[in-house]
Amino acid sequence: MKIPAVPGFDQQAFDKYLKNTGWLFLARIGSLIIKILAGIQVANYLGASQYGLLSYPLVFISFFIAAAALGLDGFVTRELLASPSKKSAILGTSFGLRLIAGILIIPLAYIIYVFFGKNVEVPVGYILIASGIGIAQSLNIIDSFFQSKVQGKYVMMVQVAANLISAFAKLFLIFIGAPLLWFVWTLLADAILLAAGYLIAYTRNGHAPREWTFDRSRAGYLLKHSWPLAFSAILVTLYMRIGQLMVESYLGVNALGVYSPAIGWGESFYFIPVAIVTSVFPALMNARRDDPARYQKRLQDMYDLMVIFSLGIAVVMTFLAPYIYGYLYTPEFAEGAKVLSIYIWASVFVFLGNASGQYLVAEGYTKYSLYRTGAGAVVNIVLGYLWIPVYGLQGAAYATLIAYFSATFFILVFPETRKQGINMLKSLFLISLIQKITKR
Repeated sequence: MKIPAVPGFDQQAFDKYLKNTGWLFLARIGSLIIKILAGIQVANYLGASQYGLLSYPLVFISFFIAAAALGLDGFVTRELLASPSKKSAILGTSFGLRLIAGILIIPLAYIIYVFFGKNVEVPVGYILIASGIGIAQSLNIIDSFFQSKVQGKYVMMVQVAANLISAFAKLFLIFIGAPLLWFVWTLLADAILLAAGYLIAYTRNGHAPREWTFDRSRAGYLLKHSWPLAFSAILVTLYMRIGQLMVESYLGVNALGVYSPAIGWGESFYFIPVAIVTSVFPALMNARRDDPARYQKRLQDMYDLMVIFSLGIAVVMTFLAPYIYGYLYTPEFAEGAKVLSIYIWASVFVFLGNASGQYLVAEGYTKYSLYRTGAGAVVNIVLGYLWIPVYGLQGAAYATLIAYFSATFFILVFPETRKQGINMLKSLFLISLIQKITKR
């Protein structure tokens, strides 16, 4: 698929790093639509209360899954780019660390839920099923390998296939009238399916996991340098998911069942910035090494693209939200339309946050990722505490929206990263894009 010329943008980077993923990008969107439609059917089939029970285990365990990732994904991509000859040791050590962490989170999640989840209606067995996701996701380290080779198309192919299989499996469960417990098992099955897909793609491209080796000294090195990213990932999950936990705590599991589909709609677009930034990350690293001016230009181009995509999505979804809930959901989910029309605007800051996150990794400013996500988490908790009891689900959506803005632009606080924060503001207010167009 040919990437069209965009005035003022670095076309060489576009052609080299994005041209081979165009059709797969469209395929991902197509599979995502099928997955969303299947999710709507699941919500309508289970009803708000049972859908809340299905949503809670994944929300609760997401904090532990983020911890089990150890912040290795982006950092491993960087290491593979810097030392491709050490692939076996880097991948083997990273996999081993993530596998150990994935196993450890199961008893940890159980203990914490037993002590702190006494007032939650969700059975502890659901939590244990979902906690197995951490083990399955240890193989997601293969994703980092493909990103380092600018072969993100394989990652997207796996994700497309997994989305389709998962969607049709859930539709089959609805067809046979399956109980809630079966849908809970699909949470784990989805992660296993994705891991198997990565493994198949890796082996079919001539690589063998048996060649991986575990290096203790490298393990120490990886943990030493990735721990800020690990804490950052936990905090990202905190400010992304804490709203849902607070909704359940203040308003009950039925409210969570209404709130979660709207959040799912908003987050369904988050693969777009991830696909873009991982595709252009090698281009950024090469430009940083060889041409600082081009490096800065490619960063600004990336911010502009993120704003173009995210604003378009936010405007369209705000308009469509009442129709989506009016025609596709049962009446008990109606309030989700207002939640979606608010929450979708958080995508603007999520897109920009993903882009600036690549800059922080490239420059070695991982500690700032920790600081800014911590700020976002604090804002979400404080505003959620103040607004959810008063404004309900819409209060939770507004709290998360402001938290995302706070986290993304918190880099303005630090002198080393302030310039990038200003550049993102230029993109947000379309100043940079207008300058590009007027220079034609």
